Amino acid sequence: MVEQTLEYENAHFLLSLLAGDVGLAQAIGKEFDVKVTTRDAWIKFFGDKENVSRAIKVMRDLESARRDGAEIKEQSFRFAIDSVKIGDGCTVSDLLGYRILGARDRPAVVPRNRTQLRYLKSMSDNEVVFGIGPAGTGKTYLAMASAINSLKEKEVGRIVLTRPAVEAGEALGFLPGDLTEKILPYLRPLYDALYDMIDPDGVNRMIEKGQIEIAPLAYMRGRTINNAVIILDEAQNTTSEQMLMFLTRLGEGSRCVVTGDPSQSDLKKGVPSGLKEAMNILSRDVKGVDFIKFERGDVVRHRVVASIIGAYEKARKKEGK
Repeated sequence: MVEQTLEYENAHFLLSLLAGDVGLAQAIGKEFDVKVTTRDAWIKFFGDKENVSRAIKVMRDLESARRDGAEIKEQSFRFAIDSVKIGDGCTVSDLLGYRILGARDRPAVVPRNRTQLRYLKSMSDNEVVFGIGPAGTGKTYLAMASAINSLKEKEVGRIVLTRPAVEAGEALGFLPGDLTEKILPYLRPLYDALYDMIDPDGVNRMIEKGQIEIAPLAYMRGRTINNAVIILDEAQNTTSEQMLMFLTRLGEGSRCVVTGDPSQSDLKKGVPSGLKEAMNILSRDVKGVDFIKFERGDVVRHRVVASIIGAYEKARKKEGK
């Protein structure tokens, strides 16, 4: 058994490492089975040598990020603990230091957990990325942010956004209005993400210039799309044929992001999901293709959303669905 004390320049700095809540110090003790005592500008750990060492590592990680100018919030505090437990070498500075976009009137987009960080990095490193998981994990939002960042950095010349309009059976010709008006209800989440990052006038200008194209999946057939980021949202609602068609639209200098939740398919009973088939076929070490899987714990909407998803998952397993 060992005892080790860390001392800082003042109590305020120590409190900033604990996300402003001195009670969080006990979370370290609970996770690593050590006794924690803190007062004024010091924190003391007592317990098994290895466990104390891991607790110290958490504090060092938090201190490094704080001295680099990061604000430690509870989420990043928990991230530091998880990183030491997992042992993946990912630091709080890695998480908080990865930021894209951002302007005078709009904050930068930063990952809020380990999976989001992996997702953003994967979209920079691979031609085809699948973001798989439940609602509220940031799959579509981060895909959009990454695409806009690539456009602003002139890595690509345009963004193509698409989504299967399952509820309309893709029979859009029977709906009133032009193409944009017909498909708007189905692509609303994509517009919402755009407007969160770019002002509406800016979005409209980019659409008029052809820098952003929004189209139903049915309109992708027969095309080869070059020099673009292509995002397919709600991919669980694609058929096998539609998914293969979409993935083969990639042209020179293009990459794509496919997002979806396999448990939320709106396809008719008996119609297999193209997303599930792609997961089975392409997850076998296909070069340039990566799968990032989000879990319920990655939900970043209101915390009750994760609880709701968990309750439904539990109920459906019990019913055998």
